[in-house]
Amino acid sequence: MLFRSLRAELEAYGGLLALFAEQRQCLLQRDADAVLDLAGAIEARAQTATAQREERERCVRELSLALGVSGERTLRALVPCFPEPVRPLVSALIDEINVLVHRLRRGARQNRELLARTLDVHQETLRFLRPASVVSTYSPGGRANLSSTAAAWQATG
Repeated sequence: MLFRSLRAELEAYGGLLALFAEQRQCLLQRDADAVLDLAGAIEARAQTATAQREERERCVRELSLALGVSGERTLRALVPCFPEPVRPLVSALIDEINVLVHRLRRGARQNRELLARTLDVHQETLRFLRPASVVSTYSPGGRANLSSTAAAWQATG
């Protein structure tokens, strides 16, 4: 059961990573419709990945109880409890999950930065085309927020 949940978690993370790469490509190609479609697919896959992670954590808790190990234990801490021939497989699966999680964080950060830059360019274009239509305000945290009037959207739309 544990190995099945580890494989399912790996599959979910791999699929999410592929969606991030696809979204990044669409951002670079300026395909707004595809970016929007992929945002929904990414959210759905992220929910699946979260469910898979929770299932794996449940399996680890059950294994801890079955082995009589007290307290919350990580899967890595349980590796010595596995038979010697299985330990390298468990360690490799843990390592691969950690690598994918790191790559997912980096991919999400890259996509977020690309999206932010795309919005900045869009706002700069609106400001150039219709300077009076873009209003700058600041949030309580000091972040600049730009908003456009409806007339600007109609003029550029």
